[in-house]
Amino acid sequence: MSLAPPAIFPSTAEFPVLLSVPHAGRDYPEWLIALCKGGASALYALEDPLVDDLVETTVDKGFGAVIARAPRAAVDCNRAEDEIDPTVIRSGPIASLSPRARGGLGIVPGRTASHGPLWRQAIPRHELEERLAQAHRPYHKAIEDALRRLLDTFGCALLLDCHSMPPPEEGPAIVIGDRYGQSAAPWVTTDAVKIVTSLGFRAGVNQPFAGGHIVQRHGAPARGIHAIQIEIDRRCYMRPNLVGRGPGFGKVSRLFEQLALRLGQHLLDRRFSEAAE
Repeated sequence: MSLAPPAIFPSTAEFPVLLSVPHAGRDYPEWLIALCKGGASALYALEDPLVDDLVETTVDKGFGAVIARAPRAAVDCNRAEDEIDPTVIRSGPIASLSPRARGGLGIVPGRTASHGPLWRQAIPRHELEERLAQAHRPYHKAIEDALRRLLDTFGCALLLDCHSMPPPEEGPAIVIGDRYGQSAAPWVTTDAVKIVTSLGFRAGVNQPFAGGHIVQRHGAPARGIHAIQIEIDRRCYMRPNLVGRGPGFGKVSRLFEQLALRLGQHLLDRRFSEAAE
């Protein structure tokens, strides 16, 4: 029972920016599908579809990236290791459940809105440990290593954690999350919103997505490491039936590229300005 490690793309660009794509993994082992009551189709609902493809142009320009290949259904790289739902993992007494684990979206998701409970039975704790060792911990180590290299090279770094969201009934098409100012300096979020709106999208900040474990864990603005989560309404880049690429795919792909280029340049400009003072 094994899971694919993340795909790691070293940075060759002249900008201190790293991309993270934790929920686009599509390497489904047969054993995982067999554990699911609804089969593979029930697990696909957990994906951020095609987000790895959306960032491909940006990666081709030399920006570093860490992209999950193991599916979110097996282990969620955007959750902390202790976000355990005891109905999914047999782990003994748990002091308190996080709101996400309580809602069925812990380190191993337990349910989806469309399919309800996912698993035939709870898994033992040692199996969770194997999943963490194979996919979750390598994902975060790759981010830590890449950010450290950017910080050593440029004196600053920016992590763009890339996601998509089901179409909301109302609200912005793009949501920038910075943990209410904890994972990035305010100017980073402000500039990100300006870039998003300049490309014709309606932008929001921290509602309804303020950022998950990845930006919380890796963002450290006081040390010069900023991290923001980017959520894209799937209607922006998929067909109306939300299957396959739609006419807006290229525009959203360009959005990621522009965020990396322009925020990266702004980060360097501020760094050089501060150094000259």
